[in-house]
Amino acid sequence: MDLNTILIAVAAIIVTYVVFFRKSSKGKNLPPGPYPLPIVGNMLQLGTKPHQSLAKLAKIHGPLMGLHFGSVYTVIVTSPEMAKEIFVKNDQVFINRSVVEAVHATDHNKISVAFMDVGNEWRTLRRICKEKIFSVQSLEASQVLRQEKLQKLREYVEKCSDNGRAVDIREASFVTTLNLMAATLFSIHAADFDSTETQVFGEIMEGVASIVGDPNLADYFPILKPFDLQGVKKKAEKYFGKMLVIVGDLLKKRQDERRSNPKYVMKKDLLESLVDVLDQSSEYQLTTEHITHLLLDLFVGGAETTTTSVEWIMSELLVNADKLAILKKELKSVIGDRTMVESDIPKLPYFEAVLKEVFRLHPPGPLLLPRKAGQDVKVGGYDIPKGTQILVNAWAMGRDPAIWKNPEAFEPERFLGEKKIDYKGQDFELIPFGAGRRICPGLSFENRMLPMMTATLIHNLDWKLEIGAEEGDVHRGERFGIAVRRSTPLKAFPIKK
Repeated sequence: MDLNTILIAVAAIIVTYVVFFRKSSKGKNLPPGPYPLPIVGNMLQLGTKPHQSLAKLAKIHGPLMGLHFGSVYTVIVTSPEMAKEIFVKNDQVFINRSVVEAVHATDHNKISVAFMDVGNEWRTLRRICKEKIFSVQSLEASQVLRQEKLQKLREYVEKCSDNGRAVDIREASFVTTLNLMAATLFSIHAADFDSTETQVFGEIMEGVASIVGDPNLADYFPILKPFDLQGVKKKAEKYFGKMLVIVGDLLKKRQDERRSNPKYVMKKDLLESLVDVLDQSSEYQLTTEHITHLLLDLFVGGAETTTTSVEWIMSELLVNADKLAILKKELKSVIGDRTMVESDIPKLPYFEAVLKEVFRLHPPGPLLLPRKAGQDVKVGGYDIPKGTQILVNAWAMGRDPAIWKNPEAFEPERFLGEKKIDYKGQDFELIPFGAGRRICPGLSFENRMLPMMTATLIHNLDWKLEIGAEEGDVHRGERFGIAVRRSTPLKAFPIKK
C-alpha cells in the first residue's frame, strides 16, 4: 500500500471518530465506562485476554458498561439480569449479529446460519438444524457411527499407554472430534492420529480460529474495510475456501451417488437429510451454497469448541483427583466394565455437574457471539443507540462472587442441590452457548459428544500429568480466540488398569 493511501486511511479514521463520538454521546444517557482516548477509544484496555480485561473494568463501571473500540461503540454485559434484558425482554432488538470482517470472506456472513440476519432464510436453516440435523431421531440413527470413532480413541490411548508415551489431550480430542463429526455428517473417516490428514484439517481450523479471534483494525474502523490492511479477509478467503471445497465435494459425491445408482442404499448420516432438503427445493428454497456454508459452520464451530472443552475438562479432573475419583465411581456403578453408550448420559448426574462446572469456568465462547442493536433502546435505564455492538461476558459471570460461592474453585457439587441450574439458555447465570433464538444450534450434539469423549478417556483408565506440568499452572496461561484455549497443551500419561 502506498503512502497516499495510508494517509487517506488515517485521515478517514480521524474524521469518522470525531463525527461518530459526537453523534453517539450527544444527549444520551449511555452506560458508564472508562473514558476513551482520542481515535483508539478504549482499544488499548483490551489486552491479549479481553474477557479478563473487561471483567476487571466491569467491577469498576458496572454490569452494563460502554466502551469505544475505535469508532465502534460497544456495550459489555456482565450480569444475569442485564443478559436477560438483552436475550429475553429485548430479543427482537438484539436479534442480529455484529459480524467481524473476516466472516465476510466468501460471503459467509450472508449465508451462514450463525451470522446472517434473521429472516426467512435464517428461519429455514434453523428449522433444518432442529428437525433434520440435530433431532433426537437423527442423532440416534448415527450413534453407531460415533461409537466406532470413540473406540479408535480408546485404542490410540491404550497404545500410548503400552509405549509409555504421553497423550497430547488437545490433539487426541481434535482428531476424535473431526472423526465424530465426519462420521455423523458424512459417514466417512476424516483423519488418523499422527497423520497428514490431521495436519491439513488442523491447518484450516487453526487458520480460521486465528483470523476470527485476532484483532483487526477494519473491525474497529469500518472505513478501512476496503483496504484489508492486515490481509485478514484474504487469509479468511483461503481457509474458508478450503473447507467449502471439502464439504462441497462430499455433498456433490452423495448427490451423484443417489442419482446414478438405482440400488442406492440410504445412509444413516446427516448428509442424507441435507440432500433430501436440496431435492425438496420447492419446500425449503435453499441452494447448495446454503448447505455447504451450514456444514462449514458445523465443522469449524463444533471442532474448535468441543476440542477446547474436552481439554479443559481433563485439565480440571487431573488436578482435582477427588472429583475425578467421584466421577469414576459413578461411571463404574452405572456402566460397570462395559463401553458407555449415549443412553447412559442421563443416568450420570455427577458427570453432568462436572460439565456444568467446566462450562462455568471455561465457557467455549467467553464473550459469546456479538449482537447488534437494531434500533435505539433502553436497557437497565441506559440508552443503547442503534448499531451498538453488544458483548456478553459469560466468562466474567461464571467467576462472579456475587453469583457463585468460591467462584475460582472447581466444585461440581454446586450443581447437585435443589436448584437445578442448566446451561441451555434458561438460567442466565450460566449461558456458555448463548440464549434466546440464536442459541447454538448444535447444542444437542455437543451434549452427546463431550460426555462420550470424556468417558472414553477416563473410564477404566488412570492418568498421570507429564513431569513439569505443575498442578497449579493448569488454570493459567489462557489463549484468547474463537474459544479460550490453554496456552500450553495438556499432556499426560495414560495408565491401563
